[in-house]
Amino acid sequence: QVQLVESGGGLVQAGGSLRLSCAASGGTFSSYAMGWFRQAPGKEREFVAVISRSGTRTNIPDSVKDRFTISRDNAKTTVYLQMNSLKPEDTAVYYCAAKSTYDSTRYVFTRRSDYDYWGQGTQVTVSS
Repeated sequence: QVQLVESGGGLVQAGGSLRLSCAASGGTFSSYAMGWFRQAPGKEREFVAVISRSGTRTNIPDSVKDRFTISRDNAKTTVYLQMNSLKPEDTAVYYCAAKSTYDSTRYVFTRRSDYDYWGQGTQVTVSS
């Protein structure tokens, strides 16, 4: 059983930056691909980024690719989401998620149903 705890959310002005963290415990962190999703009020949960078990490969949708970066530190069992040039439309609850995979080459997990564990989320609000 893996526990995930997000932090780093908050209120920021448009154009600003935030770095979200997700600390994992209770499992072998390097066995999981790690993803970030977000959910705005009244909308579906949306894929934001994923990183491979080793951290060498990432996948980020074009909608945020130029502004968001995902990284991980396996020694600290933590995954990060660096968000720059934030826009009001980035306002959402951000969730991290863990996907157990034995195949280290597989990392492009973009569906909510792909993931085994979820954090409780952290609110990001971008003011205009």
